[in-house]
This record gives sequence, C-alpha cells and structure tokens, in this order.
Amino acid sequence: MVSTIPARATEAQARDWIHRNQRRREDGVGFSFAIAEAATDRAVGQVGLWLAELPAGRASAGYLVAPASRGRGYARSALLTVTTFAWTVPGLHRVQLYVEPSNEASVRTARGAGYEPEGLLRSYLEIGGRRRDMLVFGAVRPA
Repeated sequence: MVSTIPARATEAQARDWIHRNQRRREDGVGFSFAIAEAATDRAVGQVGLWLAELPAGRASAGYLVAPASRGRGYARSALLTVTTFAWTVPGLHRVQLYVEPSNEASVRTARGAGYEPEGLLRSYLEIGGRRRDMLVFGAVRPA
C-alpha cells in the first residue's frame, strides 16, 4: 500500500489522512501505527500492516517518516516492530513491501529489516498521476 497523503498536504488533508488511519483496524483494512521518538514521544512517522490479502496468507507493510526525522533509523525500527507484530496474526505467512527503485533510503530500510529483494514490477502503481515501477521485497514467517 502506498501512502494516501499528498506529498505537500494541507492541514485539512493531513487531518483527513489521520482520521482514515485511525479507522483502518475497525474497517478491517489493517493496522496503522504512529512512529514516535522514544525520548520525547513526538510523532515522526507512520507504519502500517495492510491485510487485504490475508485470506491468501499475505499482507503488505508500509512506512513513512517526516523529512526532518529521516536518517535516524526510525523506519527500520518501525518496520522490524510491525513485522514482528505481523507474525502474531493468525494465517499470515508473508509480508511484502513495495519500494520505488530510486528510493535508495527505503531500499536500505527494507534490507536492514531483513526483507529480501524479489524483483521489479514494471508500471505497477500510479503515484502523483504517473505510472511507477516498484521493487518488491518480502519477508516470510520464521519456521
């Protein structure tokens, strides 16, 4: 799942995005969690586990970190945590991520959290009105 918040969101768009994410669990879509600094409890991002493919034993994860808080390991830590949480979901055997090939930081995050690169999906998603290629990474439930 790719974030539904615009890159340069207005306050109203950001509030709408927060309200949508607060309803993810009750809507059966998945789980959305805030990423916060441990020392201050200040929100720095979001991580989610999306369950649309749970009947097939699959889910997808996604994360975002505010630009001012990037490069500090928040995304990797959050992805490790949400993946550990994923293995508590009955019937879930695989979590996948979709990353734009040019997003080197996100590629490092995926690999740093133990996700394996699995291939390139050409013209996979529309983002900002443009079709984008996506790398797919996967993690499989430990035996």
